[in-house]
Amino acid sequence: MGVALEAQRTVVARAQQVGDIGASARDRAGSLPVTPAIDLTFEESFDELYARAYGVGYQLLGRRSEAEDVAQETLARAFVHWRKVRGYAPAWVVRVAGNIAIDNWRRTRRNDSSDDPAAATPDRTTPGPDAVRVDLHRALATLSRRQREVLVLRFLADLPEAEVAVALGCSQGSVKVHAARGLAALRSTMGAAQEVS
Repeated sequence: MGVALEAQRTVVARAQQVGDIGASARDRAGSLPVTPAIDLTFEESFDELYARAYGVGYQLLGRRSEAEDVAQETLARAFVHWRKVRGYAPAWVVRVAGNIAIDNWRRTRRNDSSDDPAAATPDRTTPGPDAVRVDLHRALATLSRRQREVLVLRFLADLPEAEVAVALGCSQGSVKVHAARGLAALRSTMGAAQEVS
């Protein structure tokens, strides 16, 4: 319980940095700051949403510290946008966590390929991602945005088709089509990558 409470405090602190939550124009002009009231349903949903965001981050990145960062950033964004997303919060959190994890992976890959000689030497204290995870990232990057979102929500977050459809604002049939096409593309890409290896 102590870890979850600490994570929740970190998320609220990040959310306060992202934007003035609940502050009026008068408050921004210099009077006493307003402490935002946390929506009770957000507090009630926090543990479940954090676990989902962490799970997606860990499945995509493979490191606990990076998955925690993804979960915290995701929940900070959920807190800021809570009024809009509370009706479909689990699916929204998984979608955003997947996007943040992929962005972090791209940023790390881009930084690793820099010309800095110090960056070129691998850090032996932390394990790198395994080959299958790297292949998965590359294969996901080749998919269309919608196919990638459907696959992340449907298979990494294990959401039912109905919740994926609500989160993406499309029909269940569309979810099925994107999932089938995305899986077929992943199979061919991953199969070709394994044959080359």
